Order: sequence, then structure tokens, then C-alpha cells
Amino acid sequence: MGHTRSAGRVGRIGRPSWCAYSTPMQSILVLGGTGFVGTQVCRQLVRQGLSVTLPTRRGGNARHLQHLPGVTVLEMDVHDEAALARAAAGHDAMVNLIAILHGNAAAFDKAHVVLPQKLARVCHAQAIGKLVHVSALGANDARPGQAPSEYLRSKGRGEAVLHRAAAESALELTVLRPSVIFGAQDQFLNLFARLQAVFPVMPLAGAHARFQPVWVDDVAASIVCSLQRSVLRQASGAAVRIVEACGPDVYTLKELVQMAGQFSGTNGGRGRPVIALPEALGRLQALLMEFAPGPTLMSRDNLDSMKVDNVATGLMPGLQALGISPAHLEPIARGYLRPT
Repeated sequence: MGHTRSAGRVGRIGRPSWCAYSTPMQSILVLGGTGFVGTQVCRQLVRQGLSVTLPTRRGGNARHLQHLPGVTVLEMDVHDEAALARAAAGHDAMVNLIAILHGNAAAFDKAHVVLPQKLARVCHAQAIGKLVHVSALGANDARPGQAPSEYLRSKGRGEAVLHRAAAESALELTVLRPSVIFGAQDQFLNLFARLQAVFPVMPLAGAHARFQPVWVDDVAASIVCSLQRSVLRQASGAAVRIVEACGPDVYTLKELVQMAGQFSGTNGGRGRPVIALPEALGRLQALLMEFAPGPTLMSRDNLDSMKVDNVATGLMPGLQALGISPAHLEPIARGYLRPT
């Protein structure tokens, strides 16, 4: 494939190893808990014997989690600060998984900046001592305006809001910056596999962008471990930990698309030919996808995000700092993409 591997990392498939509790916890409020990552977070928290409160705009979205012991579903709008404060009362910690990949500047600001502002105020008002916030690789709290896309700029501004809150209060903040997340229910490799089942060739914008995919179970385990480990207070007074949540392998987008086709058995296991589009054609493709009916698959802002490699910088701790040996993509993806 031509991808690179980081020496010394051992892939692991199965139940993650757990951290010992640093402080007793009983109840966790999980925002965005009905989604792809949130589902695994809730399941792992329940395995630890913790109570989970799951706010969601529509109760039916949590149907697959309602059977879990200790899960309470609240039908509410998490952007309603008064309702959020009532929901948070009595909880020991909060996890924020809410994010959007597509939208205009106002939509990104609402999800990635204004909501964290509300969370900071709620944590202070309700004396919640821990917050785990899932951001994105490429976000920069110190210089958010330098990011190439509105998605990453808003993610950086949201981080900055929470950093200030941690400096001004007793809040312990962990910020996780994952690369693209893969797993059995992902909308990444599965999407590329479905497209190749329909189209004879795959014209691809951003084909040479680099990613360091991370398994959803490892991201969920990192959230659980972050809740369980204390955050050291810095000289600034803030108790903040930033973790780059990445897998052990680096791939180009083209390589990932090729693997999705091969592992799903398309074209006799060869996948479809992938044609890398020049930038101008790639932006035209993304523009057309923005206005196509149904869910947006690709946007111009997504392409802007891919102008910077979605790989670990090495300037921040990785999953190993939380005791997690990240799993390799290929054996897991083969398992859930293979034809049945």
C-alpha cells in the first residue's frame, strides 16, 4: 500500500485495558452519546459500573442504548443552557462529543464554540469537576485563525473557550484530538465501499491527503481513561491535558479508498480504479456534492481541512500516555467490510 507504520506499536483488537480511578465517580453526562463514538463511550462507561445520562433531541435516537443498565435518556435540546444546567445537576463529569462536519460559519460556531461556552458555565454552576471534550486533529487553541478550514478554526476557538474556563476555575479539562475514526458503523470506509459497489471508477478529490486513522473503541477507551485520571495543574493555573488520538499507521486518502473496495470484495477484491482529481476539479466535485440531495458527502470546507495532514504532530501525548496501545486498521476493517 505504501503507507508508513510507527515502530514499536502493537495493534490490539478486543476489550481495552482500563485505568484505575484517580477519584471516585458515579455519574457522567454524555453529550452526543447516541452517535458513532458516543455509543461505544456509553457502553464502556456502563461496563465500569457508572451511571450515564444521555441527552438527545429525539428519544428514538437512543433506542439502541436504552436497554443498558444505568443509562438515563433525556429528551432535550442540549443548546438550551437552562435545560442543560438542570440535566447536569448532580453529575461528577461531562463528556462532549457534539460536532458537525458540514455547514456554514454560523452552524460551526454554534456547535463548536457557543456550545462549549455554555458547557463551561454549566460546569462552573453545577460544580462539575471534569470535562472531556472531543475536538479534532489540526485544531489549535492558541492560533485558531491559522487553520485552513472553518471546521478546524471553529474547533480551535472552542478549545480556547474551555482552556480559559479551566484557568479560571477548578475544572479539569481533557481535550482529545482524533484523526479520522474507523469502526464497524463508520461513515468513512463503509461509505467508500458502498460507492464502489455502484460506480465503475472513483474520481477522488484530496487523494493525497494523509490520515492516521484511529479505532472507535480506542477513542472510547481514551475518553473513559481521561475521566479516570487526574489532570495536573499547569503554571498558568489551568488543569488541561491535550491528547492526539491516532492509530499506528498513516495512509493517503487514496490508499484508504482502495482498501475499502478491496476489503469489501468489490470487483473481485480488486476495488475500483481511483482517479486523483486536480485541485480545481476536486473543488468543483465538492461544490456539486454540497448541493446534491441527501446528506452531504464532501464539501469545499472538507477539502480545505485536508490541506494539512491529519496525522499526529508528536508535540502532544498520544493514546499511549493513557495506557492504550492503538489498534491497526487493516485487520479490523477487513472484518467489518468483508462481504457476507
